[in-house]
Amino acid sequence: MYTFTGIINQCLKTSVRNFALKNFASHVLFVGNNMLTGQNAFAFSPNIKEVKAIKTLHKAITQLKKDLKAQGKKVHITSIKDFTAKEIEPLQAEFKNNYTFSTQPNMVFEINKNWKTEQNYIDALSKKYRDQYKRARKKSEGVEKKKMSLADIRKYEDVIYELYFHVAKNAPFNTFFLARNHFSFFKEIMKDDFLLYGYFLDEKLIGFNTLIKNGAVMDTYFLGYDESIQREKMLYLNMLYDMIAYSINQGFSSIVFARTALEIKSSVGAKPVKMYGLITHSNALINHNIARFFNYLEPKTEWQERNPFK
Repeated sequence: MYTFTGIINQCLKTSVRNFALKNFASHVLFVGNNMLTGQNAFAFSPNIKEVKAIKTLHKAITQLKKDLKAQGKKVHITSIKDFTAKEIEPLQAEFKNNYTFSTQPNMVFEINKNWKTEQNYIDALSKKYRDQYKRARKKSEGVEKKKMSLADIRKYEDVIYELYFHVAKNAPFNTFFLARNHFSFFKEIMKDDFLLYGYFLDEKLIGFNTLIKNGAVMDTYFLGYDESIQREKMLYLNMLYDMIAYSINQGFSSIVFARTALEIKSSVGAKPVKMYGLITHSNALINHNIARFFNYLEPKTEWQERNPFK
């Protein structure tokens, strides 16, 4: 139960947080793909020296901030993301005044080279997690999965967006929301490299997930679902199993399950990979205390890692 003092303190904290975000963190420059987890910030030619390339990147970021400022858009925060411990080292050497941060890990599922079918994966599970698999599949009876074409996505655009938005708005931390036509736009541009699967119950769309083919790696993307049916049909867990099955059948080497829902992703076999980024603030005083400021904004997650294999 909240006391009157507690409510006042909570309101003040929220007001201070909103004021700080609006005046000191509303303009954020991301160097990297804010919609994907992993190193999607840049690609260098094999003929260029890494040190020189990173210095050029630094100059480009500085010039971009000057250009934006000339347009009346002062960049408050610059964030360069996401990198493994080894990948971040040359960037730390160049961007010396940046704070190195680490958020929730990237959940990566490595596909065993000997697996050719979904059954190979199932056979590798311990009894407890084979039972979890069987229970999830049984719960999903009556749900029809459909690979959706561009025309299908456009037809169900509004429903897809509402299912996505339901999940997104309940996330502990968000830096953006997608445009309503985001998924049809991606399908139109990326064609067969972008997959959207719809899940139907009694001919009603109750959920969807998306995948992006990225060379030998399968990137999981956004998804959405009807929360009441999700629980009853174990829809999210079944989506994870479907992603694994498809990726094994198509010969991918790994699946990037990204952040969030760490424990359930761990229960299907994904492993946490610690990721790092660099962050700096345009205000010298705030930048000096950026670690404290960052920890205030970043939600903490407690979870238990699982090992589903024999």
